[in-house]
Amino acid sequence: MGVLEDRAGIEKAIEGRTVADLLLETAERHPDAPAFTHGEQTLTWAETRRQVLRIAAAFTALGLEPGDTVALMMPNRTEHVLADLGVVHAGGVPTTLYATLAPEQVAYVAGDCAARYAVLEGRDQLDRWRPVLSRLPALRGIIVLDDCPTGEPFLAWEDFLRLGEGECDRWRDLTPDSTLTVLYTSGTTGNPKGVVITQRMALYECQVSASTSGAPDGNVGVSYLPFAHIADRVLSIYLPLIRGSHVFFCPDPAQLPAVLARARPHGFFGVPRVWEKMMAAIQAVLGAEQDESRRDAIASAMAAGRAYVESREYGRETSPAVLAAFERADATVLAPMRALIGLDRVRHTLSAAAPLPIEVARFFAGLGLCILDVYGMTETTGAVTANQPDAFKLGTVGQALPGIEIRLAEDGEILVRGGTCTPGYLNLPSETTTLLDDAGWVHTGDLGEMDADGFLSVVDRKKEVIITAGGENIAPSLIENLLKEHPLIGQALAYGDGRRYVVALLTLDAEVAPVWAAARGIEGDLAVLAAHPVVREEITRGVETANGRLARVQQVKRWRLLPDEWTAETEELTPTLKLKRRIIHARYTDAIDELYA
Repeated sequence: MGVLEDRAGIEKAIEGRTVADLLLETAERHPDAPAFTHGEQTLTWAETRRQVLRIAAAFTALGLEPGDTVALMMPNRTEHVLADLGVVHAGGVPTTLYATLAPEQVAYVAGDCAARYAVLEGRDQLDRWRPVLSRLPALRGIIVLDDCPTGEPFLAWEDFLRLGEGECDRWRDLTPDSTLTVLYTSGTTGNPKGVVITQRMALYECQVSASTSGAPDGNVGVSYLPFAHIADRVLSIYLPLIRGSHVFFCPDPAQLPAVLARARPHGFFGVPRVWEKMMAAIQAVLGAEQDESRRDAIASAMAAGRAYVESREYGRETSPAVLAAFERADATVLAPMRALIGLDRVRHTLSAAAPLPIEVARFFAGLGLCILDVYGMTETTGAVTANQPDAFKLGTVGQALPGIEIRLAEDGEILVRGGTCTPGYLNLPSETTTLLDDAGWVHTGDLGEMDADGFLSVVDRKKEVIITAGGENIAPSLIENLLKEHPLIGQALAYGDGRRYVVALLTLDAEVAPVWAAARGIEGDLAVLAAHPVVREEITRGVETANGRLARVQQVKRWRLLPDEWTAETEELTPTLKLKRRIIHARYTDAIDELYA
């Protein structure tokens, strides 16, 4: 079928429905099936809906009016989802704030959406809100889950729940055009922008995802990425309403290995940095293996896994010999390795937010895992292109999803049109005009290439392309991804705009570098390691290896190894672990200038 026929079929399937309808249907269809697990507590789908309606009634009793916004700042836990859906059922609009926001950023976001109420977990979140409460005149109250302060404007979660003894039927008044949530972009280029997500957009995205992923009803997933990020909101709140899934919460990413081992999910999504860190950890373990025969056996098995996954790429066929070699390797080596990281039952592994480096994809292919890269943004409710189990090409972000139109502008910018595209930004008409043209195309700001089979590759951000003094256009992410293939390099930023050549700022991987150094008798924190000649010699080899795969104008001529790690908390990274180039450029101006001295 064509794009328009696909779109008509999807729109018919979701016609007139809302998230509230999906929750009702799932609670009636699978009342006793597990829905959400946090720690030792699990809610069934019937219990989930009862709690959601109680919270909706509590918000109504508290004074929430239809259309009012409620700000949520909590880690991934059951109460976060219940509060979110409770606000929706009360006719309100939930918006999750990244838990790493500084008070000034909290004031901006909560003020921009005119939040009437906030739901926070405890002390850490309160410390981010208290300094700016006087600047939020629209805010009427703050509901706190743990260790609630006394007095106004604070209300303990249990006291709040006691308000919900009545009925709340406002969910019946919701329409497909009702705002489901407002999500704020992570602010890589300035203040965050509030993206309006409607009920129809979310249901369209879920319908497409459910029909293309092949995941079964009742599948198990793990939620660990922020609900301020569109991906986990779709995967762990909205899609489970269609599939009756069971979601395990991981409130602290450091606990992810333990939660994965417990949940043994059928699907797993990770932004590239998560996959990179997982790869580095596995490589560190493999590198410590002293038994040469075991090392050879693992290398041989991973080669068989890689050959098998690559043989399944679009347009290729798996030979009987490749299949047989993989089945032997999988039974003896690869399946036990996947079990060690909790991915023995996984059927669907995904990556998004930024292009997944091809070497990372090939590494996990060696474990028999095919990581399917997808592409989308908050403004498109998540994925609009995807590699699929039966149609993928490693190194691309796949083909357009059903009913979604993708084309490239003359300058290579990726344009998107379809049922998942936002009507615009909250309170920003001029920014909305820049985002959406008169024909309804979303201008993504990303540069792409498309092959003859319709597989899209993302080259870089339009505004981040380096134009050297010699007029060469260079994609920094290409350089950065090659540099990060070395296990010691945690983050890399390539720079060269208006300059004669490219330089790089590098950080050590905080998990791998200490293990690597200790094996060589070197002790100390990251600052000590960054200054150690043996570490610097190894980094030099890593840069030279990357340069060997780059054109001369792309090669890194000089670099600086920094003594610190970049994190979202220190503000060099967004909460989705992408580089905040503007922040890094400003913070390390002197270091960059010295590289050109």
